Amino acid sequence: MRASLIQIGVDPDESVTSRRERAAALVREQSAADLVVLPELWPVGAFAFDLFEEAAESAAEGPTAVTMAQAARDAGVWLHAGSVVERTAGGELFNTALVFAPDGTLAATYRKIHRFGFDRGEATLMSAGSAPVTVAAAGARLGLATCYDLRFPELFRALTDGGAQLLVVAAGWPEKRAEHWNLLARARAVENQAYVLACGTAGSHAGVPQAGRSAIIAPWGETLAEAPDATEQVVTAELDLGELARVREEFPVLKDRVLR
Repeated sequence: MRASLIQIGVDPDESVTSRRERAAALVREQSAADLVVLPELWPVGAFAFDLFEEAAESAAEGPTAVTMAQAARDAGVWLHAGSVVERTAGGELFNTALVFAPDGTLAATYRKIHRFGFDRGEATLMSAGSAPVTVAAAGARLGLATCYDLRFPELFRALTDGGAQLLVVAAGWPEKRAEHWNLLARARAVENQAYVLACGTAGSHAGVPQAGRSAIIAPWGETLAEAPDATEQVVTAELDLGELARVREEFPVLKDRVLR
């Protein structure tokens, strides 16, 4: 299968409406892919805390969902549309990832479990998700994670236990911790013998420079494709699910787990 990560730039001077349409156009350009991935909170910016309340929308019927559903249909691809600030009917806010099927159907949502910020920002403004999410897509099973989740290996083990073959991480990871981004993404691939699709943003979020460096990593830890910097670009690679099965069969480390 062919996967493309769109490392879209977030410019505070660009309107959210403009960025939605631009993201949709970039998705349509990836019609040769089977799976396309966008980063975390790209409509508003992961560090634009002051805008979360204003930017909040319905995960199923909001403007981002409607625009991305149409883009998935137009391109005929599975689309992990990154995440949005979701407002529920009860008024709670969540950092929610959206996955669309090629016919535009909303196939899965994932509410970010681990909120970043300690005693400020996302950690105080948003509610936490409560359950790991996997979804069958593009001939594989995806395990969904968002940014700060990458630091919690137990979540990725739960996704692997749920059958995940591809671990998809949508992020707004800051440049000052870029080395952690690369190290942790490779670690999650190796320890779970899974492909990791780690999609970050270009530009800056509320003045916080982004790491970029979106990457597709194989189950043995090789980086198949990587953005060298934090400029807007598309990262693409071919994934071999047969190779994943061979790695797990020939080096069956997951069978030797003792603590669960």
